[in-house]
Amino acid sequence: MNNSSLSENEFSFLKKLISIESTGSSPVEDASYGTLPYGAKPFSALKFFLDDAAQSGIRTGIIDNRVGWCETGPENAALIGIVCHLDVVPSGDGWNTDPFELTLKDGILYGRGIVDDKGPAAASYFAMKRLMASGYDFKKRIRLILGTDEERTCSCVETYAAKGEIPSFSITPDAEFPVIYAEKGIMNIKISEDSPSSVKASAGTAANMVPAFSTCTIGGKEYSARGKTAHASKPDLGVNAIFEMIKMMDEDNADYSSSPILSFISKELVGKSSAEYTGCDVTDESGSVTANPSILKCGEDGESLVIDIRCPVSYSMDSITSYIAMRAAEYGLFAEITNQMAPLYKAKDLPEISVLTDIWKENMPSYSGYLPEYLESYTEPIAIGGGTYARHMPNTIAFGIQTPWQEDQCHQTNECRALKDFETDIKVMIEAIKALSEQ
Repeated sequence: MNNSSLSENEFSFLKKLISIESTGSSPVEDASYGTLPYGAKPFSALKFFLDDAAQSGIRTGIIDNRVGWCETGPENAALIGIVCHLDVVPSGDGWNTDPFELTLKDGILYGRGIVDDKGPAAASYFAMKRLMASGYDFKKRIRLILGTDEERTCSCVETYAAKGEIPSFSITPDAEFPVIYAEKGIMNIKISEDSPSSVKASAGTAANMVPAFSTCTIGGKEYSARGKTAHASKPDLGVNAIFEMIKMMDEDNADYSSSPILSFISKELVGKSSAEYTGCDVTDESGSVTANPSILKCGEDGESLVIDIRCPVSYSMDSITSYIAMRAAEYGLFAEITNQMAPLYKAKDLPEISVLTDIWKENMPSYSGYLPEYLESYTEPIAIGGGTYARHMPNTIAFGIQTPWQEDQCHQTNECRALKDFETDIKVMIEAIKALSEQ
């Protein structure tokens, strides 16, 4: 911890938080706490976080074992929120360190969740505690809201929105800088055929990740391929292992007659753009459509493929569904929506957006890799393809925590953040809390 502004207690807290393998699973019953709807591990991360906050004299609460909160400031004051999540995607293959052991190497922090989203949650928590320790006079209550199933359903924060106190304004540091005013529509479409298949194939573990490994046994031959994982909102940053495997099989003239799913992928998806196989050729201020075939399954239970789609805010998601369903039907396949989130759009001239943009501009030079010309490129509010809690919580926008000129770390192997950047994250959150509290 030499040359770091993090205290030993802060580093220890972050290390313990990262060590909890908080991937979501099926509900379980706990003798002490009752039903844990997302499994034991996400709840364990939440319990650890809230216990530490309570021991620090911070007010805490929990709703339905799905979402918790901790807050400081005058009890009857107006409420400002910071919305984060403690669940993580599976670690995946290819790590150079233990993904669930926080590793500091050459000034870089490695660990699953250090960027998405345990690191930002911890940075927000440290900002609150440092302000308390300094004797700062909070004008409003500051509540850190902690979800535990953002990577799968967001039902955690939807539960909070239905049952908890809604802040007058919230930020969610679960994306990138600068301020995000729009988010594309998101949906997962499952294409399937229920009859038992003689083909054995599998790829992918989560709909919002580019699959890094794919295998298939067909006609007595075995195929496998490796790719590179990335967040589904930016599939071009990864290499889709399903596509890599199908290309290999195509070159080998594999016979897909026994597999409608593999035939569909080979003829309708491989070598084509997202716009071509979704039927969406619109590009608006939020960007163009992206589509990521993410989970492939073939076997005794049938065949299926899940495609994660990010839709421009001005385009009809129903049109995409109808187009893909039409194409799938030609192969005897059924298409259904398994998850859907409407796009988000906020006015750029909100006063809070202006305040947060100024904070970002002032702190840009402190982040790794900064160049002066970035002041021309990365200071205006942006639209993204990722989905954040902002579309599930009223009065919320995404703000940070990744810098736009650095490689996207969400869902990546060897997920990491420079220690100096993490320290700057705390400073940014301190300034954001003060500015929003005093506005």
